[in-house]
Amino acid sequence: MGDHKMEEGADVMQDTEELNKNQEHESDSVQQEDPHPDGSENQDSSQGTGQEYKTGSSDAEPSKEDGEGSADIENAQQEESAEETEETQEQKEAAPEGKKGFFKKNKKKDKKDEKIEELTDQVKRQMAEFDNFRKRTAKEKAAMYDDGVRDTVEKLLGVVDNLERAVMAQEGKADENDAFFKGVAMTLKQFQEILHSIGVEEIKALGEKFDPNLHAAVAHEDDENYGENEIILEMLKGYQYKERVIRHSMVKVAN
Repeated sequence: MGDHKMEEGADVMQDTEELNKNQEHESDSVQQEDPHPDGSENQDSSQGTGQEYKTGSSDAEPSKEDGEGSADIENAQQEESAEETEETQEQKEAAPEGKKGFFKKNKKKDKKDEKIEELTDQVKRQMAEFDNFRKRTAKEKAAMYDDGVRDTVEKLLGVVDNLERAVMAQEGKADENDAFFKGVAMTLKQFQEILHSIGVEEIKALGEKFDPNLHAAVAHEDDENYGENEIILEMLKGYQYKERVIRHSMVKVAN
């Protein structure tokens, strides 16, 4: 038991000696890593930087060459700023044109708008054509009506001529109270009123100058009592409708 305790005490002593050696070894390594533990290195560095700053400040005195270089730099900067302002002005001036061009591109019509314009144009054309057709047909109808009136009146003029001859033959001879004569005269008067109501007029001939557009000369006579080309006798009455001749007057003309 005593020997065993002695061995344990010896082991403890060895362990403590090894620990002390390790601590000394660690302290030596720390001192080697920090050769200036008291901060002398920082002082040297601060002194060195101060000296360098002082020398630098003494050496940085402005010279003539440095002044000329700075003036050139300022001039170059001013020229660059002037060029930049010119470019900005040109961009501002060019901006509206670009916008205009952009809006022009946007002004392209859609297919729907083009189709609408095409259809409206067709409708307007058709309306104009229909209006012209209506006017043309109205004129044609009026002309057809006038032609019908002329044809009808021309066929009735023979009846009117016969009635006029009958009345002229019995004027001054028949009794005023003769019912037959009165009936013929009334029929002739009614025909004349109807012709006047629809616009048919008699062409004036007796005592007028001969007009080939209105009169048809069937005989000539030398008579000093009448003027040249004066109508001295109306053999058959002429009629016109709306200034168009239905039948020319048959007349005798003095030379």
